[in-house]
Amino acid sequence: MSTAQPPKQPARTAVASLLSSLQSSGFIVTILALLVAGVVILAPSLRILAEQQQEIAQLRAELEQTQQEVFDLEEQRERWKDPSFVETQARERLMFVYPGDITYLVIDDLEDDGDDADTVISPTIVAAETDWREALLASYLVAATTSRAPVVQDEAVPEGIPSPEGTTGDSTGDSNEPGDTSGEPAQ
Repeated sequence: MSTAQPPKQPARTAVASLLSSLQSSGFIVTILALLVAGVVILAPSLRILAEQQQEIAQLRAELEQTQQEVFDLEEQRERWKDPSFVETQARERLMFVYPGDITYLVIDDLEDDGDDADTVISPTIVAAETDWREALLASYLVAATTSRAPVVQDEAVPEGIPSPEGTTGDSTGDSNEPGDTSGEPAQ
Protein backbone atom coordinates (compact mmCIF):
# COMPACT_ATOMS: atom_id res chain seq x y z
CA MET A 1 0.00 0.00 0.00
CA SER A 2 2.75 2.32 0.52
CA THR A 3 3.79 1.92 -3.08
CA ALA A 4 0.46 3.31 -4.32
CA GLN A 5 0.58 6.50 -2.28
CA PRO A 6 3.65 8.20 -3.71
CA PRO A 7 2.15 8.29 -7.19
CA LYS A 8 -1.10 9.85 -5.78
CA GLN A 9 0.87 12.66 -4.15
CA PRO A 10 2.26 14.06 -7.41
CA ALA A 11 -1.18 13.72 -9.03
CA ARG A 12 -2.76 15.64 -6.19
CA THR A 13 -0.20 18.41 -6.45
CA ALA A 14 -0.71 18.63 -10.24
CA VAL A 15 -4.50 18.83 -9.81
CA ALA A 16 -4.13 21.36 -6.98
CA SER A 17 -1.79 23.51 -9.03
CA LEU A 18 -4.19 23.26 -11.99
CA LEU A 19 -7.12 24.27 -9.82
CA SER A 20 -5.20 27.11 -8.21
CA SER A 21 -4.08 28.40 -11.63
CA LEU A 22 -7.67 28.19 -12.87
CA GLN A 23 -8.79 30.08 -9.79
CA SER A 24 -6.09 32.73 -10.26
CA SER A 25 -6.78 33.04 -13.99
CA GLY A 26 -10.52 33.29 -13.25
CA PHE A 27 -9.73 36.06 -10.77
CA ILE A 28 -7.65 37.86 -13.40
CA VAL A 29 -10.41 37.49 -16.01
CA THR A 30 -12.95 38.86 -13.53
CA ILE A 31 -10.74 41.85 -12.73
CA LEU A 32 -10.16 42.51 -16.44
CA ALA A 33 -13.91 42.29 -17.15
CA LEU A 34 -14.59 44.80 -14.36
CA LEU A 35 -11.94 47.16 -15.71
CA VAL A 36 -13.38 46.98 -19.24
CA ALA A 37 -16.89 47.57 -17.88
CA GLY A 38 -15.62 50.55 -15.87
CA VAL A 39 -13.92 52.08 -18.93
CA VAL A 40 -17.05 51.55 -21.05
CA ILE A 41 -19.23 53.12 -18.38
CA LEU A 42 -16.90 56.04 -17.57
CA ALA A 43 -15.69 56.88 -21.12
CA PRO A 44 -18.68 59.06 -22.09
CA SER A 45 -18.48 60.89 -18.77
CA LEU A 46 -14.74 61.49 -19.21
CA ARG A 47 -15.31 62.72 -22.76
CA ILE A 48 -17.96 65.16 -21.52
CA LEU A 49 -15.59 66.29 -18.77
CA ALA A 50 -12.83 66.97 -21.29
CA GLU A 51 -15.21 68.91 -23.56
CA GLN A 52 -16.41 70.97 -20.61
CA GLN A 53 -12.82 71.76 -19.63
CA GLN A 54 -12.12 72.98 -23.18
CA GLU A 55 -15.30 75.07 -23.16
CA ILE A 56 -14.35 76.59 -19.79
CA ALA A 57 -10.91 77.51 -21.13
CA GLN A 58 -12.47 79.07 -24.25
CA LEU A 59 -15.00 81.04 -22.18
CA ARG A 60 -12.23 82.31 -19.89
CA ALA A 61 -10.28 83.54 -22.92
CA GLU A 62 -13.41 85.27 -24.27
CA LEU A 63 -14.05 86.80 -20.85
CA GLU A 64 -10.51 88.15 -20.70
CA GLN A 65 -10.85 89.61 -24.21
CA THR A 66 -14.21 91.18 -23.33
CA GLN A 67 -12.78 92.65 -20.14
CA GLN A 68 -9.94 94.18 -22.17
CA GLU A 69 -12.46 95.68 -24.60
CA VAL A 70 -14.46 97.12 -21.69
CA PHE A 71 -11.27 98.60 -20.23
CA ASP A 72 -10.37 100.16 -23.59
CA LEU A 73 -13.87 101.61 -24.00
CA GLU A 74 -13.83 103.05 -20.48
CA GLU A 75 -10.45 104.60 -21.22
CA GLN A 76 -11.80 106.08 -24.44
CA ARG A 77 -14.84 107.45 -22.56
CA GLU A 78 -12.51 109.13 -20.09
CA ARG A 79 -10.57 110.71 -22.98
CA TRP A 80 -13.82 112.11 -24.42
CA LYS A 81 -14.48 113.87 -21.10
CA ASP A 82 -11.37 116.01 -21.70
CA PRO A 83 -12.35 119.23 -23.56
CA SER A 84 -9.03 119.51 -25.39
CA PHE A 85 -9.43 115.97 -26.77
CA VAL A 86 -12.96 116.78 -27.97
CA GLU A 87 -11.67 119.98 -29.60
CA THR A 88 -8.86 118.10 -31.33
CA GLN A 89 -11.22 115.42 -32.62
CA ALA A 90 -13.69 118.04 -33.89
CA ARG A 91 -10.89 119.86 -35.73
CA GLU A 92 -9.37 116.69 -37.24
CA ARG A 93 -12.40 114.57 -38.01
CA LEU A 94 -15.12 117.13 -38.69
CA MET A 95 -12.84 119.98 -39.81
CA PHE A 96 -14.44 122.42 -37.35
CA VAL A 97 -12.71 125.76 -36.85
CA TYR A 98 -13.16 128.73 -34.58
CA PRO A 99 -14.54 131.93 -36.13
CA GLY A 100 -11.69 133.86 -37.67
CA ASP A 101 -9.40 130.85 -38.04
CA ILE A 102 -7.79 130.38 -41.43
CA THR A 103 -7.45 126.77 -42.47
CA TYR A 104 -5.57 125.30 -45.36
CA LEU A 105 -6.69 122.09 -46.99
CA VAL A 106 -3.99 120.32 -48.99
CA ILE A 107 -5.43 118.17 -51.72
CA ASP A 108 -3.21 115.33 -52.81
CA ASP A 109 -3.59 115.23 -56.55
CA LEU A 110 -1.27 112.28 -57.01
CA GLU A 111 -2.87 108.95 -57.73
CA ASP A 112 -2.54 106.24 -55.13
CA ASP A 113 -1.04 103.19 -56.78
CA GLY A 114 -1.87 100.92 -53.87
CA ASP A 115 1.59 99.34 -54.15
CA ASP A 116 2.64 100.37 -50.64
CA ALA A 117 3.47 96.79 -49.75
CA ASP A 118 5.96 96.55 -52.64
CA THR A 119 7.66 99.87 -51.88
CA VAL A 120 11.12 99.44 -50.44
CA ILE A 121 11.87 101.93 -47.68
CA SER A 122 15.48 102.95 -47.29
CA PRO A 123 16.88 102.71 -43.76
CA THR A 124 19.16 105.68 -44.45
CA ILE A 125 18.33 109.35 -44.94
CA VAL A 126 18.17 110.35 -48.60
CA ALA A 127 18.78 113.94 -49.65
CA ALA A 128 16.15 115.53 -51.86
CA GLU A 129 17.24 116.19 -55.40
CA THR A 130 15.08 119.33 -55.81
CA ASP A 131 15.31 122.61 -54.01
CA TRP A 132 11.99 123.35 -52.31
CA ARG A 133 12.67 127.08 -52.29
CA GLU A 134 13.04 127.19 -56.05
CA ALA A 135 9.89 125.10 -56.50
CA LEU A 136 7.98 127.46 -54.17
CA LEU A 137 9.24 130.55 -56.00
CA ALA A 138 8.38 129.05 -59.38
CA SER A 139 4.88 128.20 -58.17
CA TYR A 140 4.41 131.71 -56.83
CA LEU A 141 5.61 133.30 -60.06
CA VAL A 142 3.32 131.14 -62.17
CA ALA A 143 0.35 131.98 -59.96
CA ALA A 144 1.16 135.69 -59.86
CA THR A 145 1.77 136.19 -63.58
CA THR A 146 -1.06 134.18 -65.09
CA SER A 147 -4.51 135.62 -65.50
CA ARG A 148 -7.78 133.85 -65.72
CA ALA A 149 -7.79 130.78 -67.92
CA PRO A 150 -8.46 131.80 -71.52
CA VAL A 151 -11.89 131.02 -72.89
CA VAL A 152 -11.61 128.69 -75.84
CA GLN A 153 -14.44 129.06 -78.31
CA ASP A 154 -15.57 125.91 -79.95
CA GLU A 155 -15.06 126.39 -83.69
CA ALA A 156 -16.22 122.89 -84.51
CA VAL A 157 -19.91 123.79 -84.08
CA PRO A 158 -21.41 124.35 -87.55
CA GLU A 159 -23.77 127.26 -88.20
CA GLY A 160 -27.40 126.72 -87.33
CA ILE A 161 -26.82 123.88 -84.86
CA PRO A 162 -27.60 124.86 -81.27
CA SER A 163 -24.70 124.65 -78.83
CA PRO A 164 -25.08 123.31 -75.29
CA GLU A 165 -25.50 126.90 -73.99
CA GLY A 166 -28.69 127.24 -76.02
CA THR A 167 -27.28 129.54 -78.73
CA THR A 168 -26.54 128.78 -82.31
CA GLY A 169 -23.01 128.42 -83.53
CA ASP A 170 -23.18 131.11 -86.21
CA SER A 171 -20.50 133.78 -86.42
CA THR A 172 -22.80 136.81 -86.73
CA GLY A 173 -21.81 138.11 -83.33
CA ASP A 174 -25.21 137.37 -81.76
CA SER A 175 -23.94 134.48 -79.66
CA ASN A 176 -23.69 134.87 -75.91
CA GLU A 177 -20.43 134.52 -74.07
CA PRO A 178 -20.17 131.45 -71.85
CA GLY A 179 -21.30 132.38 -68.37
CA ASP A 180 -23.39 135.34 -69.60
CA THR A 181 -26.90 134.83 -68.30
CA SER A 182 -28.34 138.21 -69.24
CA GLY A 183 -29.66 137.01 -72.57
CA GLU A 184 -28.21 140.05 -74.35
CA PRO A 185 -25.90 139.67 -77.34
CA ALA A 186 -22.18 140.02 -76.71
CA GLN A 187 -20.66 143.36 -77.71
